Amino acid sequence: MVDTAPAEPQAPPVQRRPEQRTAPSPRNRGRPTERSVSAPAPTLVTVPPGESHPTATLIGSVQRAMRLLESVAAHEHGAPAKQLARETGLALPTAYHLLRTLVFEGYLRREKGLFFLGEAAERLGSNGARQKRRSTVVDALAHWRDTIGVPVYYAVYRDGEIEVMCVSDTPGNPAVEEWADFRETGHAHAIGQCLLSQLDEQCRRDHLDRHPVQAVTPYTVRDSHTLLRRLDRMRRMELVVERQEYALGTVCAAVPITIGSTAATLAISLPSHQADRLLVAAQQLQAEVGRLLGSLAISISI
Repeated sequence: MVDTAPAEPQAPPVQRRPEQRTAPSPRNRGRPTERSVSAPAPTLVTVPPGESHPTATLIGSVQRAMRLLESVAAHEHGAPAKQLARETGLALPTAYHLLRTLVFEGYLRREKGLFFLGEAAERLGSNGARQKRRSTVVDALAHWRDTIGVPVYYAVYRDGEIEVMCVSDTPGNPAVEEWADFRETGHAHAIGQCLLSQLDEQCRRDHLDRHPVQAVTPYTVRDSHTLLRRLDRMRRMELVVERQEYALGTVCAAVPITIGSTAATLAISLPSHQADRLLVAAQQLQAEVGRLLGSLAISISI
């Protein structure tokens, strides 16, 4: 374990926020505003006034298009329109109209008379897998938060920047307020120091050239030379501890996680008057991560 600063007398605590946050969803794909393909108008299933029916607001053309997508997905090597119409019970002209529309929208592609899933449909599948991975991480953080009784943070180093992907806390154990941009103050907090410790020297210097060391609290490391020496002394995959370097009244610890080329970390924070709990809680988190690392590995890049 590397303790990045000596313990100091307790300073006034800062305000903290008690919500759980996750990273934003991917951007929606832009679509063309013009259409050159004619398709049958949507069919709305209706019922007589005063009667209720579970399918009263279902659109038939959407249902038929979904059946075609499912049928195409079942054929790895593609299928012709006649076969798809037969499998879905659609009239051939209707199937042709819907298939052409789905091709135009990118959900299908046509090659030599056969239909395959298109890029838009594949993006739906990859987005679903991404959401599942994100859910895996969120659930794991909530479990550790409740088991250890501390706020838990998950962050990665991506495209030259520190990104806090998810924070799990409770009103009784609130997370540290991001009062100074986490990306610009990586030198001051345990998350940033842990991520930088996993980079090579050139990447560290590049990061510090873009985000120079500056005083955030009276306990913050004073210059990049001192920080680089500190990082050089850290052993690979060693716990990182900082005391009040980012936020007065708060102590933090970070567990390094490196999977492939991705540098990541899980971290915890405590008010400084509970500093005696920090090392034990961090070691408990490290042990928990070790037990789940196999299943967590596929979710590390949410």
